[in-house]
Amino acid sequence: MAHRAELRPLSPGVAVREGVGLGCAPIGNLFTPVTDADAVATVERALSRGVRLFDTAPLYGSGESERKLGLALPGVPRDDVVIATKVGRLLVDAEGRPVTGAASGHDSVADLSRDGVWRSLEGSLARLGVDRIDVLHLHDPLDVDAAVAGALPALAELREQGVVRAISVGLGRLDPLERYAAEAPLDVLMEAGRLTLLDRTAQERLLPIAASRGIGVIAAGVFNSGILVDPVASPYYEYKPAPAEVRARALRLRDLCRAHGVRLADAAVQFPLRAGADAVVVGARTPEEVDAFVDGLDAAVPEPLWAELDAAAA
Repeated sequence: MAHRAELRPLSPGVAVREGVGLGCAPIGNLFTPVTDADAVATVERALSRGVRLFDTAPLYGSGESERKLGLALPGVPRDDVVIATKVGRLLVDAEGRPVTGAASGHDSVADLSRDGVWRSLEGSLARLGVDRIDVLHLHDPLDVDAAVAGALPALAELREQGVVRAISVGLGRLDPLERYAAEAPLDVLMEAGRLTLLDRTAQERLLPIAASRGIGVIAAGVFNSGILVDPVASPYYEYKPAPAEVRARALRLRDLCRAHGVRLADAAVQFPLRAGADAVVVGARTPEEVDAFVDGLDAAVPEPLWAELDAAAA
């Protein structure tokens, strides 16, 4: 499957690993600190493996993810990479005051206003060290009416001005995502955790709406917070310890994969693309984790296993 135009670099002839992006939340100190050097090494490994889509956000480490991604970009031709970031939250310092320029923050506050979108994007551009964004997501906007009134017109304006190439909404909940897909002038959207081996609800509910309106779909959270990497060593689902029923289902999927000599994580990273997503975004904090998910995209998964996984989900 080829990337949509919005998800491809502008430079012709750039070697691209189709259908995959690096999720940059982990290098923003998600769960554990990551040094600048390790973050840069992770991004550089992704580049060396053909990954050209990089997804970050001000929320990730209160600006640290964007700053660290920016450290890895000098020397990389801007048109060779696709940078996605997010708006909808403003960074604030320890006293609750908005930060300015390229500064990272202490926390963030929701802001779906037009002014909030512009101020957030200004900070992101400064931290990343770039003059435009390829994909701009509205980040977890649960209040659809407020987003439609303020943030989404601002995103459309930025697209018209060429400051961003494509606009999107990113969410982990289907009810508002379905409304955005049906009503908003989006180019792509990002779902998180709803198009996985454990939770296929986006395949049933969201993908048909997006396809009918020509909207691309990026799948994030493909491991459901870790349980689809290893249900024993990482039994977490939606960032919390997995309920017993979910863990039992994940173990069943693992056992089916093992019977065919396939790693559960490899099937998990391939599934969204097989289901109809245009791209998957996978988080990594080390070069070795980058290698693991890129290698997983090329792992052989026999058709009989897919049939068994489908039957288990049903």
